[in-house]
Amino acid sequence: MPPKRKQEKAEETPAKESKKVKTDEFSSDAKTSDGKKWNLKIVSWNVDGLRAWIKKDGMSIFEKEEPDVVCLQETKCSDDKLPEEIKNMKGYKSYFMSAKKDGYSGVALISKKEPLLVTYGLDDETHDDEGRCITAEYEDFYLVTAYVPNAGRKLVTLDKRMDWDPKFRKYLKELDAKKPVIMCGDLNVAHKEIDLAKPKGNKKNAGFTPEERAGFTDLLAEGFVDSFRHLYPDKTAQYTFWTYMANCRAKNVGW
Repeated sequence: MPPKRKQEKAEETPAKESKKVKTDEFSSDAKTSDGKKWNLKIVSWNVDGLRAWIKKDGMSIFEKEEPDVVCLQETKCSDDKLPEEIKNMKGYKSYFMSAKKDGYSGVALISKKEPLLVTYGLDDETHDDEGRCITAEYEDFYLVTAYVPNAGRKLVTLDKRMDWDPKFRKYLKELDAKKPVIMCGDLNVAHKEIDLAKPKGNKKNAGFTPEERAGFTDLLAEGFVDSFRHLYPDKTAQYTFWTYMANCRAKNVGW
């Protein structure tokens, strides 16, 4: 029998404290259209390995920024290997969806406020076995964190990505029909040429193929908003990923 999509009510857990170290600055002076200060802080981070991230003091973000929700992608950690300090955080509820394959994919959602309901996956065995999506329902909105399939080197898994996009879009639309949706995560796509440093040389590479870009366009066509481009439509050289090669981060040659 294929695994059923899991749902669970949130449970409160004890916690250990993390070390305080310097992290990036996430403060904001943003206000709503009627002049009210923001009151919800969500951090989304592809950690490329949860245990390594913890060893590098990644958890200090909780002390420095006091986020309401932290969404992590590519945790690469099976349930039985989850570190206690992230499972049992003081003042937070933690939820994890790992892949069946150890050391691969995986997502986490860590929330100050206990969600009404936490749902794991898309009710799709192939993608759910890879631990790609957690949904938290709150009173006024849904929060979805996802690790979208990568098309891979030489596009060897582009078919998997093309299977994911319409299914995920349909899932988000169904949620949006009930409540507003905030979706965050590693989307593995640069939508427009402004979104990466070297667009001309990457049109046949994973993350910038016409098919992947069209998938993002289709999502926006359903009424969803690219929040960064909504706020900063013309801002350049703003990236979230840099390859390890050729000193790209220092040169800000990114995506």
